[in-house]
Amino acid sequence: MNTRSMIFTLYGDYISHYGNKIWIGSLIRLLEEFGHNSQSVRAAISRMNKQGWVQAEKAGNKSYYSLTPRGVRRIEEAAKRIFKLKPEEWDGKWRIFMYSIPEEIRSVRDELRKELIWSGFGTLSTSSWISANPLENEVYDLIDKYGIEEYVDFFIAEYSGPRENIRLVEKCWDLEEINKRYQEFITEYSQKYFIEKNKISKGLMTDADCFVERTKLVHEYRKFLFIDPGLPEELLQEKWLGGHAASLFADYYKELATPASRFFEAVFIEGNEIEERDEDYDFLEHPFIIE
Repeated sequence: MNTRSMIFTLYGDYISHYGNKIWIGSLIRLLEEFGHNSQSVRAAISRMNKQGWVQAEKAGNKSYYSLTPRGVRRIEEAAKRIFKLKPEEWDGKWRIFMYSIPEEIRSVRDELRKELIWSGFGTLSTSSWISANPLENEVYDLIDKYGIEEYVDFFIAEYSGPRENIRLVEKCWDLEEINKRYQEFITEYSQKYFIEKNKISKGLMTDADCFVERTKLVHEYRKFLFIDPGLPEELLQEKWLGGHAASLFADYYKELATPASRFFEAVFIEGNEIEERDEDYDFLEHPFIIE
């Protein structure tokens, strides 16, 4: 598992709910559970710092890292999608984003494409992207982020044919392939859930074991953010497996949540209380435990 990607997972599922700041030593200790060494963690967090995802601060001879406002927005958007159990109702409108970005800033165009895919847009035609979700805020954030006002147009419209909306979906996304990926997730993790739920009930899994499994679970499930556009139910196939996968994820997550949080807190507090004795962290029940 990629070190940088794992750090994003830890910020989204743990660190952002415990003051949003962590000592690099604690981060290294947590990632050691997955086989990452100090050098790879320091290199990854340094890249994230240069890319504007995290910011560093010194306290004595210790370095701490917290999410930047940009990082916070990305984590919040990801969490909203990861922990959504069912599609939202559709307002019947399509969001259409079009651009004509000159070749001299091709790198901006390439980055923009990645951002659009991550947000759930699909390609209708060259440089024309659509989404059925209300992503107006995300679109204008991207326009501001890349400074591309003069190169883009954004519409909100209804589709008037000649085909049905579902044919438009099939043109922009490979729902069969996404459903296949959900089936693979369900097949693998339903078995793991049954086995580990039994082990937890018998006291055969340590807090560290649960921390590793919960983090791996979130890490694997969040990969769907890059392939599933999160379409409204009206636009999905009759035998869509996304809801089944979401329910399995929620049940498995809840089973691992409490012991996993205990392990994280033990590492986090040990590393932070030396320099943060006066910091009044509010260790509330984890906000991502799904009721």
